[in-house]
Order: sequence, then structure tokens, then C-alpha cells
Amino acid sequence: MDKMTEFKEFVKDKPELVRYVHNGDMSWQKFYELYDLYGTKEEIWKPYQKETKVEEKVKETTSFGVGEILGWLKTVDLDSVQNGISSMQRVLGVLQDFGNKETATTPEYKPRPLYKHFED
Repeated sequence: MDKMTEFKEFVKDKPELVRYVHNGDMSWQKFYELYDLYGTKEEIWKPYQKETKVEEKVKETTSFGVGEILGWLKTVDLDSVQNGISSMQRVLGVLQDFGNKETATTPEYKPRPLYKHFED
């Protein structure tokens, strides 16, 4: 295996490096040079791993709690929700009527006998 494929395998094990490249803090070239010089030594890669642990803690603390959900529900305008539901019900009713009229109201065609004139 050449050095480049080894580096690609290393990056697959450390997905937090991708964030540094996407943010513009580092480039793949710089990461590859570090990997080429130092290999997989933990001391070199520790600064790039700490931020992900901090980000995970931030994500845990920003999860929604019951208090936030109740606060959000207090701000919801129930009249507008009710108006939206009733308009959707009307639309569904019209669509149901349209579908039912096509199948139910078509009378069967009976041809008039040839020998009958003016309802004789």
C-alpha cells in the first residue's frame, strides 16, 4: 500500500479532520504533510481531536428539553392552525366529491328503439 492510500485509511478513522478542511482552517495537503512526517503519533493529532469532543458536548447541551417544547407550544397560534386544518379538510372534501361523481353519477345509456317515434 502506498503512502496516499494509507493516509486515506487514516482519515476514514478520524472524520473530525474533515471539519477542519471544510472550515478552511487546514488543507488536505497540510494534513498529508503531518501524516508523512509524523505518521499516526497521537501527540500530533490530539489538537485536532479535542474540538470534536467539545462540539459533541455542545450538541448534548443544546438538545430540546420539555421546557423548550412547552415554550414553543405557547407561541403557536391555535386559530391559524385550526384555519389551516379546516381548509385542508375542505380541499379533501372537494377531491372526494370529484372522485365520487365520476363513478356514481354516470347513468347507463339505453338506445331508443328504431320503430318508436315521439314516445308512441
